[in-house]
Amino acid sequence: METIDVQREGGIVTITLNRPEKKNAANGTMWAELLATFREIGSSSADRAVVITGAGGAFCSGADLWAPADGGPPRHQLSAMRHITDVALALHRIPQPVIAKVRGVAVGAGCNLAFGCDLVVASDNARFSEIFSKRGLSLDFGGSWLLPRRVGLHRAKELAFFADIIDAAEAERIGLVNRVVPDAELDAFVDDWAERLAAAPPIAIAMSKRMLDNAMGVTFEQALEDEGSSQTVNFGTKDTPEAIKAFVEKRAPVFEGR
Repeated sequence: METIDVQREGGIVTITLNRPEKKNAANGTMWAELLATFREIGSSSADRAVVITGAGGAFCSGADLWAPADGGPPRHQLSAMRHITDVALALHRIPQPVIAKVRGVAVGAGCNLAFGCDLVVASDNARFSEIFSKRGLSLDFGGSWLLPRRVGLHRAKELAFFADIIDAAEAERIGLVNRVVPDAELDAFVDDWAERLAAAPPIAIAMSKRMLDNAMGVTFEQALEDEGSSQTVNFGTKDTPEAIKAFVEKRAPVFEGR
């Protein structure tokens, strides 16, 4: 691909945003390549965990507002934005667990690309900003939905209104990231998490992910019903008996996802 690099090994898909000269700002080509890749991963049983990161010491500096037009007919602004929101939705729909591995800047849509992942691991040199208001823009790429769920309504408004840049330690303190590690340890830490997720039961993990994503929009009764339905599915797979057998035999289970 032209703007992203996709590598697969041991059930782990690593997506590297690859426009380092622009701090991996997303142009139209990158949005299209991310959309196709997210949809491909979502339909793959061989892909068990996903890592999203950036090349050249930055995660993503947001949308490339100065990217040249693609030469096609002018597109209505709402239509253009819906193309970008399709990418955010495709990321949200991936059933596999997704880790954002963040070095350097993650701002604007790049910030919300990270927060749209299931887990966020940041280098101690990472910096985050909902930069939109400083560009005369409002939140996008899911930020209006993601931020209140991560940090609460009033903190979300603070991040959106002032658009301040916050460092990794502050992001961890307010609950935006799961872990902050020294930059030299970031790759090894994320590799370990990704390997553990790739070895986990994919159907069970996918259903837990979906229930947690839906948790703030359902009643307690509906959540319990969803849990019951999910466990019924799990008991019908080969993975649950394998987990029980492995426990009895004192070995690590081998999950097949079926």
